[in-house]
Amino acid sequence: MTYCLGIKVKEGLVAIADTRITSGTETTNKKKVTIEQKDNFSLFIMTSGLRSVRDKAMVYFNELMETQEFNKLYKAVNAFGVQVKRAALEDGAALEKAGLKFDLHTIIGGQLKDDAEHKLYLLYPEGNWVELGQGAPYVVIGNSGHGKAILNRVLSESSSMRLALKAGFLSFDSTRVSSNNVDYPIDVILYKKDTYEIIEQRYESRDLAAISSQWDDELKNALINVSEEWMEVAFDKLPDTETKESK
Repeated sequence: MTYCLGIKVKEGLVAIADTRITSGTETTNKKKVTIEQKDNFSLFIMTSGLRSVRDKAMVYFNELMETQEFNKLYKAVNAFGVQVKRAALEDGAALEKAGLKFDLHTIIGGQLKDDAEHKLYLLYPEGNWVELGQGAPYVVIGNSGHGKAILNRVLSESSSMRLALKAGFLSFDSTRVSSNNVDYPIDVILYKKDTYEIIEQRYESRDLAAISSQWDDELKNALINVSEEWMEVAFDKLPDTETKESK
């Protein structure tokens, strides 16, 4: 399992990928985000699913990029989708026979020279895709069940990149606390609109432990401070133990 998050706001793109790889009872750390960057060309690719399938699709895509240029991000997404389908044709039957599922999901974001703005796409194992935009500012692949609440409550298209990263980290942290197959280190990707320059930063557990602890305290204090008046109508129906004991 994995945790990869992509966020699109007006200001730019924010992405987070954990590095934990689980195989049976063994766990290792491997990078899950790939960056391709040159003049007027910036994109990143994050995947969840079988590592062997991901690596094969990436090799095929990198070979394609040596001979072909893309001027819009959706064309690069289409090309990567073709390589995913190629890997599925080559390995899908053997994987199914071994009891494994071809389940490669991909987040691709960036901006190429003829894109009017930065773009964010979710590519499915079948090779088809959807573009993230207004009304859907983020996408999570992998272990997505634990960290969506704060993203749904906080994020909008007009959110700043700083708020997006803050919410994104807390989403990852919630997932990490609830699942043993998502963990540090995490790779953070930042892209500001029209700059054609992707910034990457890796964070270890020690770098963000204080933020995680602060969030725990803030949550507890917020819960304590939530009004309890609405609860009285229910608690008033409970029997009075003191009255029962006096009888």
